[in-house]
Amino acid sequence: MASRPKRPLVVLAALMAVTGAPLQALAQPAERPPAPPPPVTNSSMDALLFYQLLLGELELANGKAGTAYELVLEAARRTRHDDLFRRAVDIAVQGRAGDQALAAARSWRVAKPGSADATRTEVQLLGALDRLSEAAEPMRTLVAQIPAAERGAMIAALPRAVQRASDRRRAAQLVQDALAPLAKDASLAVPVQLATARAWLTAGDGDRALTLARDAQRSDPTAPGAALLALELLPTKPEAEEIVRSHFASGKAEAPIRLAYVRSLMGQQRYVEAVSQLDTAVREQPDVAAPYLTLGALHLELRQFDASEVALKRYVELQQGAASPVAQTSARDDDDDADRPEQGLVEAWLLLSRVAEQRGDFKAAEDWLARIEDPQRVLEVQSRRALILARQGRLADARAAFTLIPERTPEDAKAKAMAEAAMLREVKQWQDAWTVLSAAATRAPEDAELLYEQAMVAEKLDRHADAERLLRRAIEVKPESAHAYNALGYSLADRGQRLPEARDLIARALALSPGDPFITDSLGWVEFRLGNHAEALRLLRLAYASRPDVEIAAHLGEVLWTLGQHDEARKVWAEGRTRDASNEVLKETLARLKVQP
Repeated sequence: MASRPKRPLVVLAALMAVTGAPLQALAQPAERPPAPPPPVTNSSMDALLFYQLLLGELELANGKAGTAYELVLEAARRTRHDDLFRRAVDIAVQGRAGDQALAAARSWRVAKPGSADATRTEVQLLGALDRLSEAAEPMRTLVAQIPAAERGAMIAALPRAVQRASDRRRAAQLVQDALAPLAKDASLAVPVQLATARAWLTAGDGDRALTLARDAQRSDPTAPGAALLALELLPTKPEAEEIVRSHFASGKAEAPIRLAYVRSLMGQQRYVEAVSQLDTAVREQPDVAAPYLTLGALHLELRQFDASEVALKRYVELQQGAASPVAQTSARDDDDDADRPEQGLVEAWLLLSRVAEQRGDFKAAEDWLARIEDPQRVLEVQSRRALILARQGRLADARAAFTLIPERTPEDAKAKAMAEAAMLREVKQWQDAWTVLSAAATRAPEDAELLYEQAMVAEKLDRHADAERLLRRAIEVKPESAHAYNALGYSLADRGQRLPEARDLIARALALSPGDPFITDSLGWVEFRLGNHAEALRLLRLAYASRPDVEIAAHLGEVLWTLGQHDEARKVWAEGRTRDASNEVLKETLARLKVQP
């Protein structure tokens, strides 16, 4: 008789899955007793509770939120269960029944007087309902209820509980009064100061918030919260920056704070300082990818091509070499995202292409672009390809590249026109750029961005009246456009016309965009034209320290030359030539002053 074939392993695995027996158990002697089953834990839900909750959810599904609320709240009162009270509150909030939500929270507090969750919910609802006059007692109770180990988190969260109140100053005062008793505990002093500062910042009292942030920083120079709050204050309180610097001086600055500071510096176009902070960040954490991308972009903006390439290639190396790289996802969230390359890498390849293009290495520039297959970045990729072609004298091919870019919406058409015009401006084809922008403007005559771009090209064509008309219209359409005010003021100043008006326009631009180095440069230039050389020198030094741009270097050098400081002027101009020897403003300045480069 033939022997029975052995079951393969996959069959045994299937048998195990059906029987629930582990594979090893099949080999155990039959007489071995099975392990005792785990003890059964019965639910506390009885028939009545099950019926109430089922009926409540059915009523809610049928649009009868009021009935559902009553059923769930009655069950919560009977069982004194936190989750049921929370569900009753949620049902009322979803139904926009604020008074009922508050009633449920108060019933919760009555049933569970020691529950911090119940008290916190009441405080939040009172803030949302703008009933701050009733919030003082539950807020004080909440502070007392929180266990010592959780008080830091509670203190930080308290300002958010009342941030929706219409009277934010009153809300801030409530927070301050509720937290004041905790400030006597030395371990809680800094959290109390920071939470109170945040409440006053939300209330619009930047001065009081800054004072409290300073107090917190003095109490503990290593406290990250003071530095983070200072960064929020920076747009309106520049003096808050000293808190950030003091935090870094403590030697305990964490990477997220440094990167937040970098974002703030970039927002002010203080690129040199931002680079310094990023250099520190990558030195402290050399294997973290994200800072290298920003560092590479900043070096490129400053025309420091070698440093840019090193940083960007390091970013690519870290992203591609990581086992689980952190994806920098697109804003889109559709089915195609899984097949799209990481957006951080796409950005790095685009920047590396720009570096190669600036060096005149057009093949390398195209090689970097060839890596990008993201359909959402077609405009950027084709724009870069077009510029590479144009720089090689192949203007017809460059313009043809834009015909491959689809136009699905009016915004697509505008973006395409602006990209083509930008390419034409780069190669000084001003008339063609004017034609492209004029055609786009016929479709969107009130678009402030198109008006501004047209004005910039009109200026290059010496059509100054058209440029002024377009800029004034851009200001009418978008009164907060700092760049339009600045461009109009600078145009007048550069031609020596209506200088007091030019200064007023540029001052308005600087008020709209404080610290912008290009606007500061414009103001310095108009002061120079007005004969205020000392003030011009101060402003231009400030602008150049923040952003060592070639045109700012040309202006600063001219003021220094006029003041007889020839050696420093030559040094500044030499730095400018290192960045871009072909810059027209710098070349014109040196020729007019008869200075040999």
